[in-house]
Amino acid sequence: MTAHTLAPRTPTGTGATLQIDGLGKRYGDTVALDGVTFDVRPGEIFGFVGSNGAGKTTTMRIALGVLAADSGTVHLGGRPVDLDVRRTIGYMPEERGLYPKMKVGEQLTYLAELHGVGRAAARRAVLRWSEQLGVAHRLDDTVDALSLGNQQRVQLAAALVHDPAVLVLDEPFSGLDPVAVDVMSEVLREKARAGVPVLFSSHQLDLVQRLCDRVGILVAGRMRTVGTVGEVRRGGGTRLEVHAPAAPPGWADALPAVDVVTHDRGRTVLTLTEGADDQQVLAAALATGPVHGFTRTTPSLTELYREVVA
Repeated sequence: MTAHTLAPRTPTGTGATLQIDGLGKRYGDTVALDGVTFDVRPGEIFGFVGSNGAGKTTTMRIALGVLAADSGTVHLGGRPVDLDVRRTIGYMPEERGLYPKMKVGEQLTYLAELHGVGRAAARRAVLRWSEQLGVAHRLDDTVDALSLGNQQRVQLAAALVHDPAVLVLDEPFSGLDPVAVDVMSEVLREKARAGVPVLFSSHQLDLVQRLCDRVGILVAGRMRTVGTVGEVRRGGGTRLEVHAPAAPPGWADALPAVDVVTHDRGRTVLTLTEGADDQQVLAAALATGPVHGFTRTTPSLTELYREVVA
C-alpha cells in the first residue's frame, strides 16, 4: 500500500490533553515503570527529565502505542491511543529514524503522506518547516550528506509535517549548537502557542528550566515530582549563600532547621527548612569573622535534580 492510498487521518485537534495515568512496565524482574502519572496540557511545554534508564523513552513509546503497558492508560483528548490517534502524534525518537540514502524533500513528503496528508498539502508543509528550520537548501540532498545537526533539524521537520495534535520528542536538543537550539526552541514555542501540547525529554536542564511551563522528574521508573518549574524549584527549599572567609567547616551544623549543602573555602550554601531563622544564621556567620556575602536564592533545576536523583 502506497502512502497516498491511505484514508485521511481523523484529527484529534489542538486543545487536546495528553493524559498518562498509572503506567506500569516490567521486563522480567526489572521494574521499568511504576505507576507513572502526569499530563501535558494544551499549549504547554512539558519537560520530562531523568537519568539514563529512568524510563523516559519507555514512557514515550507506550504513549505512542509502540509498546504495550502492563498497567495504566494513555489518552489524547479523552481518546485511547489507537491507530487513528497515533497518526495525529508528532514523534521525534532519540535514535534518528530517517532513511539515509533518500533525499530530504522526498522523505519528508513521504512521511507526511504516511500520516494521511494529501500530496499538495504535504509539499507545502515540507517547504514551510524546512525553511523555518533552516534546511530548505538541502531538500535535494540525501540525509547521509547532512551534518548531524542538520539531520536533527530534518527529524524535527518529519515530526511536524503532518500538523500533529501533540508533539513527543526524545532528546531533541542533543548535540545541537546554540543557534540550532534557539531555532528548535522557537518552533516548540510556536506549536505551544497554537494550542499543541509538547512533551520532550532532555538532559540539558538549563534549557528545560528556560523553555518549559512544567517539568516532571522520573527516578527509577517513578515520578518523583511534577509541577511548574517555579514550584519544583521552590520545593527544594530556600537557600542561603554565605561568604564568610574565616568560617571553618561545620560552622553551621548545629543551627536548627538548617542543612549544609556545600562548604568550600569560606563559601557555604545552606538549605532553610520550616522554622529556620536567617538572622540566626547571619549571627553565627559573623561570629566566625567578616561576612562578605549573604544571599537568599532558589536552587536551579540542575541543583535540585542532582539532589532528587541522589
